[in-house]
Amino acid sequence: MKKLVVLVICFLLSLPAFAQIERVEPPNWWTGFKNQDLELLVYGKDIGKAEVRVNYPGVELVKSHKADSPNYLFLDLNISEEAKPGNFTISFKMPEGASESYEYELKKREKPADEYVGFNSSDAIYLITPDRFANGDPSNDIDKSLNETTIDQEDDYARHGGDIRGIIEHLDYIDEIGFTAIWPSPLLINDMKSGSYHGYAMTDFYKVDPRFGSLSEYRELANSVRERGMKLIMDQVENHCGIEHWWMDDLPFNDWINYQELYENGEQVVYSNHRRTTNQDHYAAKVDKKQMSDGWFVDSMPDLNQRNPFMANYLIQNSIWWIETLGLGGIRQDTYPYPDKDFMSDWAGAIMTEYPNFNIVGEEWSNNPLLIRYWQEGVENGYDSNLPSTMDFAMQATIVKGLKNEETWGTGLVEIYDGLANDFSYENPESILVFPDNHDMSRIFTQLGEDLTKTKMDIGFMLAMPRIPQIYYGTEILMNDTANPGDHGLIRTNFPGGWEADEVNAFKGQGLSADQKDMQDFLKKILNYRKNSLAIHEGKTTHFAPQDKTYLLSRNSEDETVVVILNKNEEPYKLSLDRFEELGLKGKKLQNVISGEIISWEQTLVLPEYGIYFLTTKIKN
Repeated sequence: MKKLVVLVICFLLSLPAFAQIERVEPPNWWTGFKNQDLELLVYGKDIGKAEVRVNYPGVELVKSHKADSPNYLFLDLNISEEAKPGNFTISFKMPEGASESYEYELKKREKPADEYVGFNSSDAIYLITPDRFANGDPSNDIDKSLNETTIDQEDDYARHGGDIRGIIEHLDYIDEIGFTAIWPSPLLINDMKSGSYHGYAMTDFYKVDPRFGSLSEYRELANSVRERGMKLIMDQVENHCGIEHWWMDDLPFNDWINYQELYENGEQVVYSNHRRTTNQDHYAAKVDKKQMSDGWFVDSMPDLNQRNPFMANYLIQNSIWWIETLGLGGIRQDTYPYPDKDFMSDWAGAIMTEYPNFNIVGEEWSNNPLLIRYWQEGVENGYDSNLPSTMDFAMQATIVKGLKNEETWGTGLVEIYDGLANDFSYENPESILVFPDNHDMSRIFTQLGEDLTKTKMDIGFMLAMPRIPQIYYGTEILMNDTANPGDHGLIRTNFPGGWEADEVNAFKGQGLSADQKDMQDFLKKILNYRKNSLAIHEGKTTHFAPQDKTYLLSRNSEDETVVVILNKNEEPYKLSLDRFEELGLKGKKLQNVISGEIISWEQTLVLPEYGIYFLTTKIKN
């Protein structure tokens, strides 16, 4: 008997070894998409030699593609209307005769495509850096299987332990302040050796970072947000990955990343010149265009080559997979002008075709409105971006300048007026995202010299503009980076109250200064008022050229008029109202949203102090 066992073992050992399939991505798919094509990335040792078969009603294997690496196969499937949800077998057979099968799942979609409604001008978005917001589960702070295994509250560039559970536990606070959408910076795994807290160097596009939580917790966050009538926005990155990404040791194609030959030879890669205007510039040299789009940000972030069709399909499908998996209310796309712009048009187009009521905002960090304009769909410029929304860095900078500069014929409030006048160039200005600050720039309280009144003027004006407003976590309590302006680690300071040992708890209003409480109350009143204001969501906009250190903006709908006045007069000022006759407010009562005071719109309006006046004809008792 022992002799027989030995012979069987020897026979088995003599059989050709078969690839153990390590990955199939996307890990599952759904029935019922408009685009019935699905391309699977299959990874395993020598899998490229396999012959593949699929036998499932409604699913056809159209083609199997070998890669430059023998350890990849790309399978083109067609998922027809006849395909039913369920598991089907993908069979792999090696030339030597060995075989393996893989069970792949087709799911039923949880809701119709038109019910994926994206964020819009009725929303106010709360941007969060998860590692710095709240630590709801200290047990996941350190994962010994990962490259970075420390928590250091004293190091602004180390991990601090904030997580998905921390966001879930404070959704009531976010909701009560008045926000209607949440944008956490990326929650996918960054298995980097250092600086992994921020999330923008992803090492697996299908895996949640275990230090933030699990996929089930991410889904719990999404469901909890929806239950409150809010929307969850996912921060995605199509331009690059992290250097520790699982595929970097065995890239599928010789052109999977840009400047791949230099990287594989251990040579210095080429960095981006960051000349984003090369995307639009008719005179731009080819060498400048290439360096802009193909160059790496830094050594730790390989630049992805979206001109490779397999990479392009991979990224598009990844975005759709997350929309379906989480039931997203939008995507924020990082570094929008840096990837191949034809791919970005295809990427946005594929998403918006499947989800016609969805929304995507692209990051274009430019103070030039022409560049912001270029990326929004519907603009006649020879490029169809398919992108509904872009970010208004230009208006952000303009409002700061207008509030800080002295009042002259050409500076001060008139700069804000002129900035808003540029809206004629936008196809849909109300679909553009505006913000006082974000995770990459100095806090607005610091930008405005820690002036509480100017900070209120900045934010209050943005909340009334024809835009989608976004507020960074902690702005409501005057968080700042004044000690070292522009330092990213300091900008992304821990939110007080997010850690058990915190002496100050902003979630509960405990330990805050008078100014911090004032700012929190100010934002809460305007945001909660804004939730139900059609005049602000979609009303007609009228503004009047600044005079005598005052600037008036009006938003008007059938049932309401909102008037916002920015006043730079240090002493009480009588504002003559004759000039605003076209607003049709004479003899009407208006209420100050902030103070609750009711005033009559007659001949003059007394502005008792420097600051912002936020008025509405919708009187609340």
